[in-house]
Amino acid sequence: MRWLLPHPVVSAGLFVFWLLASRSVAPGPVVVGAIIAVLGGWALALLDPPRVRIRRPGLILRLLGRVFVDIIRSNIAVARIVLSRRPARRAGFMHIRLSLREPHALAALACILTATPGTAWLEFDPEEGWLLLHVLDLIDEAEWVHIVKERYEAPLLEIFR
Repeated sequence: MRWLLPHPVVSAGLFVFWLLASRSVAPGPVVVGAIIAVLGGWALALLDPPRVRIRRPGLILRLLGRVFVDIIRSNIAVARIVLSRRPARRAGFMHIRLSLREPHALAALACILTATPGTAWLEFDPEEGWLLLHVLDLIDEAEWVHIVKERYEAPLLEIFR
């Protein structure tokens, strides 16, 4: 059965997504959804992604809660910056040295930083471990280093090691 569905969770997700997108469980969309699900699983198998090893799954929920709160706070802060007429805000670029090297953890950190309004992951040097980050309101670089290293990188190191 593994040859038919090498990634059953991905195939199931594609199938459900297709049915939701088509808004129908008629035979036509079900057949097309099944074909897409099987082909999607095969395509992922051809890419041969490395297996993810999650060490502390409970910490994922805490990190997600933290990220959710940070996104809400950042939305409010960015709205204040955009709506205020004070030019005292300073956007800037900064480098942060990361300890993360695991590709899945780096991808998660990139998603977190880019999803948080006011920040954008721009570049990562895998050899040196330097992250180039753009911050809309760069008042204190040390504070941003602390946020990235302690609030996001530290839990990701525990989750993916």
